[in-house]
Amino acid sequence: MAQSGTDEPRSIILLVSDGAGTAHWTLAAHHDDEFALARMKTVGLVDTQGSDHVVSGSAPTASAYATGVRTFMGAISVGPDSVPVPTVAEVAMSRGMSTGLLTTTALTDATPAAFAAHVPSRRAMGEIARQMVDNGITVLMGGGRAHFGPSEQPDGGDLIARARQSYTYVETLDQLAHLEPDTVETLLGLFAEGGMGMVAERGEEALHLMASTALSILDRNRDGFFLMVENEESDTQSHGNADEATLVAEMLDFDRIVEMALDYQAEHPETLVLVTGDHETGGLSLPYASTPERPIVISWATSGHTGALLPIFASGPGAERFGGFIRNDEVGRILIDMVRRRTP
Repeated sequence: MAQSGTDEPRSIILLVSDGAGTAHWTLAAHHDDEFALARMKTVGLVDTQGSDHVVSGSAPTASAYATGVRTFMGAISVGPDSVPVPTVAEVAMSRGMSTGLLTTTALTDATPAAFAAHVPSRRAMGEIARQMVDNGITVLMGGGRAHFGPSEQPDGGDLIARARQSYTYVETLDQLAHLEPDTVETLLGLFAEGGMGMVAERGEEALHLMASTALSILDRNRDGFFLMVENEESDTQSHGNADEATLVAEMLDFDRIVEMALDYQAEHPETLVLVTGDHETGGLSLPYASTPERPIVISWATSGHTGALLPIFASGPGAERFGGFIRNDEVGRILIDMVRRRTP
């Protein structure tokens, strides 16, 4: 497996556990002796600040990852002047690569939106949906069906009906499971009106099925691909100061996607795998209970975001570029540079 060197990756898999900081990953690691993330040997710390703020949010940090430019709160891949900035997914498409965006929340939510849309406010979800469909992303899967409907489209049109002209469309996981990926060129999956919910609600196989199907489709492109996969619930449950079992379930469900990506990389060593978050949520800490075994207990400092540095894990060609102390916009600039310099 390529772990270092100057060769550019053919394909990039970016895995984002929203709101997850070092304590979130630590908690999960204590519950799994075969933690997939432990296979990743390059580690860095990400400074998540925005263009005009210190404690950031999903929209500006995802936009920094997507564009290499820091921006203001709520912005989706526009610069501080509100002018659209090209995203790594758009640059990848211009290089002939396939692209995919997967999430457990609405597709129009901040993190996936930042890779395929350009609006000054993350709240403009109907417009984000329109731009996503028009942008030509190869695979789009998540929730948020309501934002594609006539009630949220400025022209009152049915965006799903229009998307069916260029996408294979599914709206249940059972339909997805019965697809033959080898026959699918482009795929739009909208599995809920809003978000897909926690593991207990969306099902333990949901994200795994979405990611494996996406890889089967994207892998057919000899020019490579860019794939972003997000779990939103690590953030949502941290906002709610959830209990340990809930957090562990979300983190280990996402670790299964890390395992899938690393297994894919083992067969395709020209693939770069990155795992990170967009900001830390909750100020999660892990003190111990006063018993002889001194087990971990969880403690929350806030129901909001914090400015804590985030871990970023990297494996594959160019992984060393993400080690050490790194800004969120630097992550984005490296990704775009890799896509632009790669040899088709």
